Amino acid sequence: MDYFSELNERQREAVTHKDGPILIIAGAGAGKTKTLTCRIHHLVQGGVPPEKILAVTFTNKAAREMRERLDVILGHLDEVGGRRGLRAPFIGTFHALGAHILRSHAARANLHPHFSIADRDDSLSAIKDAMKLSSIDPKRFEPRKILSAISRQKGNLISLESYAADSSDFLSKIIATVWGHYDELLKRGRSLDFDDLLVRPVNLLTKDQKILENLQNEWLYIHVDEYQDTNAAQYELTSLLSGARKNLCVVGDSDQSIYSWRGADFGNMLNFERDYPGAAVVTLEENYRSTQTILRAANNVISRNVMRKEKNLFTKNKVGEVINLYVALDETDEATFVAASALRLIKNEGVDPGEIAVLYRANFQSRALEEAFLAEEIPYQVLGVRFFERKEIKDILSYIKGATNPSDFVSVARALSVPKRGLGKIALAKIIAGQTSQLPLRQRESVTVFLKLLDDIRTSLETLPTSKVIKMILERSGILSGLKSGSSDEKERAENIEELVTLGTHYDSHNPPDGTMKLIEESMLSSGDEDGAEKPESGVKLMTAHASKGLEFSHVFVTGLEEGLFPHGGLDNEGDPEEERRLFYVALTRAKEKLSLSYAMSRTIYGSRRINIPSEFISDIDPSLIAMEEGGERILDLEKL
Repeated sequence: MDYFSELNERQREAVTHKDGPILIIAGAGAGKTKTLTCRIHHLVQGGVPPEKILAVTFTNKAAREMRERLDVILGHLDEVGGRRGLRAPFIGTFHALGAHILRSHAARANLHPHFSIADRDDSLSAIKDAMKLSSIDPKRFEPRKILSAISRQKGNLISLESYAADSSDFLSKIIATVWGHYDELLKRGRSLDFDDLLVRPVNLLTKDQKILENLQNEWLYIHVDEYQDTNAAQYELTSLLSGARKNLCVVGDSDQSIYSWRGADFGNMLNFERDYPGAAVVTLEENYRSTQTILRAANNVISRNVMRKEKNLFTKNKVGEVINLYVALDETDEATFVAASALRLIKNEGVDPGEIAVLYRANFQSRALEEAFLAEEIPYQVLGVRFFERKEIKDILSYIKGATNPSDFVSVARALSVPKRGLGKIALAKIIAGQTSQLPLRQRESVTVFLKLLDDIRTSLETLPTSKVIKMILERSGILSGLKSGSSDEKERAENIEELVTLGTHYDSHNPPDGTMKLIEESMLSSGDEDGAEKPESGVKLMTAHASKGLEFSHVFVTGLEEGLFPHGGLDNEGDPEEERRLFYVALTRAKEKLSLSYAMSRTIYGSRRINIPSEFISDIDPSLIAMEEGGERILDLEKL
């Protein structure tokens, strides 16, 4: 029972609760993983066979961390108790659980026992093939958008038959048609996509009472982490497995629900007590991560939301430093401030670069930050993809490279492929070989239009500044309009290529075509950069606020706090300002010791300078917790924000 001494009163309450449903509302940094692990430990020590325990997480990393902790604990119990070969609990992601159930009962699920699992790229490829079978033009209907629509319906447990029956508009009918061919292609390949790994087990357990009862007896105690992120299929699977015993322990925080655009429904957590009458509720409010100042600011912010489970984080940690607020002239000034501040922490205060994180709302913001960190020679790591390594950026630059060097067959082929022009690999090979005349009429016409565009780009390079050349490519190619009308991921890619226009303005002072050629050269050199002698893990982390969830750092910079950017006005959560506030809350609670906020009074977006209004989130924070960063005439009176 030594582990009890390391738990606070509320954690002990959650750990010692045994039978019946329990909702653990775990605030940021409140030790939820430790609580879950100790709870499983307590069950095993109390006589529950480990193999009768199920724990489901959302990421392989979280599952691995819990498994490693329990391996140590159960290994110790095995050794002390003299029990050899002690079996382990099932700990894995929802998808791993679904795959396990289906492989164990493949025949009853009408599946081959060695079915394949299609990843996202495999699924997208199958969607494209399904569109061909449906005679649907991928230039009119973006394959990724159709895949996302199908995925959302599957996650909501909507069947193809039901969706097709309710399809009244043209787009829905298109999606239903493609969906039918898509499922048939997966079936022919003995494959399931990620959504099938959730839906098919629900269907199996709903129809086969014997298998359901067997699984309910196999796992007597069920735990679900990050319950606020469950969708309809995950909710139903959890409910089925818990059965009449309802020995279901769910852990989560409605204040950290930031994935509605992926189908997550935090209502599952808000309604837990309604769905499981008599459920115990334990709120973990003691934070072990952050200073009192940071927590007060986070509480200020999240208390503005209405749709939430009430809680108020507190800590026995030190009061800590006040929060810095830097008002930058523009995005370059902001990036310079962040880089200089990070350098000061590293050089003067001995802070490990890996303990510093820079967060932003949209990926395109990383470009200015990367430039500033490179200028200061600070090791950094972009969690995600670096600006010049992003597919959409390479796509646009391939047009310029192909126009200036027609012998660059790789760039020409890439430009030909984006957006889709109905040209397959054979057609591309003939084009590269100079055998365009052998193509069918429709393909020849498409190639003619493309070659005319390359000629026009070549001409514009001699007369237009860099930013206007890029704008012309975006508009004439149709890439930008296609992305803007697509899914959330595609809209984000559109923002990234708009940022390329902004970057282009930095080269406009050069005489054409020197500026554009300089941009191309620097992009190639940047893409080839190594991280230096130090490991990437040792560098400052640059990432979106979404990517930061689950992480913690000693020093955190939250940038771009402007209306329309953070809170965001164009990507996710449209019509849900509370989710944007939850995302800001997540960003704040990543910081352990020091938190810095910043915004730019003006920012160049798509080549145009915009004057910004400070984010409403700044005014949510008690002014006594904030200190304005010295900056001469840039400093604004906080009361006027």
